[in-house]
Amino acid sequence: MAVLWESILLPLCVAELFLSIVIHVLFAASFLCSAVVRIVCGSLFRRPVVATNRSEVRQLDVDSAAIAAAERHFDSRSGYGEGHSHGQPHCPIVLVHGIFGFGEGKLGGLSYWGGAEKMDSSIIVADLGSLTSIHDRACELFYFLKGGTVDYGAEHSEKYCHSQYGRTYAKGQHPNWDEDHPVHFVGHSVGVQVIRLLQQMLADKKFEGRENTSADWVLSVTCVSGALNGTTRAYIDGMRPGDGLCIKSISILQFLRVATLICEWLDISILKRNYSFGFEHFNLSFRKSGLSGLAKAMRGQTGPFATGDWILPDLCIQQAIRLNRSLETHCNTYYWSYATQGTGRFLGLTIPSSILEIHPVLLIRSWQMARWRPPPQERPPYPGFKHEEWRDNDGALNTISMLYPRLPDAHPHCYVGKKFVDGQTMNPGIWYYCIVKGDHMTFILNRERAGFQFDALYDGIFQRCRNHFRKCP
Repeated sequence: MAVLWESILLPLCVAELFLSIVIHVLFAASFLCSAVVRIVCGSLFRRPVVATNRSEVRQLDVDSAAIAAAERHFDSRSGYGEGHSHGQPHCPIVLVHGIFGFGEGKLGGLSYWGGAEKMDSSIIVADLGSLTSIHDRACELFYFLKGGTVDYGAEHSEKYCHSQYGRTYAKGQHPNWDEDHPVHFVGHSVGVQVIRLLQQMLADKKFEGRENTSADWVLSVTCVSGALNGTTRAYIDGMRPGDGLCIKSISILQFLRVATLICEWLDISILKRNYSFGFEHFNLSFRKSGLSGLAKAMRGQTGPFATGDWILPDLCIQQAIRLNRSLETHCNTYYWSYATQGTGRFLGLTIPSSILEIHPVLLIRSWQMARWRPPPQERPPYPGFKHEEWRDNDGALNTISMLYPRLPDAHPHCYVGKKFVDGQTMNPGIWYYCIVKGDHMTFILNRERAGFQFDALYDGIFQRCRNHFRKCP
């Protein structure tokens, strides 16, 4: 019976892998074609995104009652600022992208944030490596804002066998960043963990030569589909559930690994200018490593995939737990999390809420995530893991992972729902969270997919940063 089951299962697994690769390649190809069209045609195809009028937003029927209740509360305090709020200058709002993300001016001007960056005048859009690890991104984000040459740290660089120094930012996007000139951070997906690690590094004074840093440089952290506790999708895509470090021999991640190494080795300048995986500090280019370097990387002897210093291990639940052990919720920082959910219940089963609404590239994974459980021969991601709690998802992350930091220990938190009445105040040092309907790409890339819900969410975020999240006296 076991032999018969294996003979049936193997072809199904191969077919699923082939279909997943085809879907993801087609999606990437559509992105590339869009970028080429934008580059060639320039401004002819650009459409400015204009913030929706506040009176319009208030009339919208947004999926989450939590957003509506919170908006009523914050609207009652004050309206749009004109550059100042109660005599205080506006702090910049920094948008930090997730996996496969990119900054402004890349891919022919395509906006990762769907144009949300045009809804406020003081927004900075971060441009970090799309596949680099959380640690490396946090270092890059610091120097992106402050200016200078990226220093990944001597100990970290030696451990993971890459250069200690990266690109140089001649002028930072916010060079006067300090405790008196803090910033608001908004992160999507794994960008949230990048922000949290950066704040902890500021608190621990990890940046050499900059001993005056502190956690109070960060005024607020807002998560949009934030990867706060890892995701079971990492295992479905090919990470081994037992350790969360190794890639399965046959998986879509092996395809991604090979494709990335080839692109990094070829080092085509026009591609680098428009999109970067962020592995320049591993010196994978043919100019530095030669053909033997590519062969070693392919065999798993060198490079980020050999050492584990890339983003997928960080998205495994085990590594998220290790990281969360070192990250604090800081008492002077405001925290807000929007968790997205694209699944529902039907005849006792967890299924995608709507086949027509969920993005095609996420549909199959949403089904698989709703049914995933650790293989019998592998250890679960953590003791006491209950797969039922991790069924709801948005096609990339589990909804339970996006609420607040809960592994290994839950941080202070408060659900924002109908009980969040007008007049209730928010306090720093607490994770306020709500659940909204949508998949992992609802609030990025394509504003038209979410419609007015897109405007309502980002308008609420920016209003909250301007009119409520203020520096503690």
